[in-house]
Amino acid sequence: MSYIDLLISGILAFIMLSVGLSLTWKNFVVVFAKPKGYFGGLALQLLVLPTVAYTIATLANLPPAIKVGIMILSSCPGGTTSNFITYLLNANAALAILLTVSNSFIALFSVPIIVNFGLETFMGGHTDIALSFWSTIREISTIIIIPVFIGVLIKRYYPLFAVKVQVPLKWITVILLAVVFFVKLFAGEAQGGTGITLKEILTLFPYLAIGNAINLTAGYFMAYFLGLPTNDRLTLGVEVGIQNTSLAFLIASKWLNNEDMLKPALVYAMFTFFTAMIYGLVLKPNEGKLFWQRMSNLYNNLSKH
Repeated sequence: MSYIDLLISGILAFIMLSVGLSLTWKNFVVVFAKPKGYFGGLALQLLVLPTVAYTIATLANLPPAIKVGIMILSSCPGGTTSNFITYLLNANAALAILLTVSNSFIALFSVPIIVNFGLETFMGGHTDIALSFWSTIREISTIIIIPVFIGVLIKRYYPLFAVKVQVPLKWITVILLAVVFFVKLFAGEAQGGTGITLKEILTLFPYLAIGNAINLTAGYFMAYFLGLPTNDRLTLGVEVGIQNTSLAFLIASKWLNNEDMLKPALVYAMFTFFTAMIYGLVLKPNEGKLFWQRMSNLYNNLSKH
């Protein structure tokens, strides 16, 4: 295991700890009082995302390992970045956080099923690689589920501390993700990088951009047909438009030991923050000015710490 893989594991655990710090029982009560958005979000993550990924991977003229990488990406639930954007655009943060946590629990079982399906479908008898079901459950429990519980416990017994650190943690996690992204992008393969080339980025981008657009649109229309308000339409779109690329990095690099499978997640991470922001500001154009005010407040709060 490279030091980059260890770094990714630590960052992912830290991210999920920060998500846990945001949770209270009130979050669950508010969401489950009107559960259509919650169950719609689960359906998007478990059914729509893998279906879109499988369709694109099947039709795309890409190497088998890259196609598996697209399936890996689809199996990873939204993370703190989607929660962060939902918060910045003043949408339904409670719904976003609860979907992140719920999908992380479901990922215990869905990740090995979806990833092994991708391996069998696109690599078949050409590889001996497989994702161990029980090992994956153990790894996800250690890196995702346990840190969430620790965060919830801290919020329960040290609420003032949890509230105080939430704002700086939002920025710290985004910065840490950026560090991993740049290492994977620019470091040599011997140092834990992917060795991805500009040609590969340009080849992958159209397929992933199409997938991202479909995911955002699916989130909108799922909420629309469920009769949900604009904030929920924004939240569902962002939640399925941004995947937890740090988990995808971990699956491909550490658990499957294949850097080619990591490349779709790397390219996806390059642009989805911006497409999700644009999506949100199209739905809530008046949030533009408020967004910059909120960014300024976050910066000022961070400076105080």
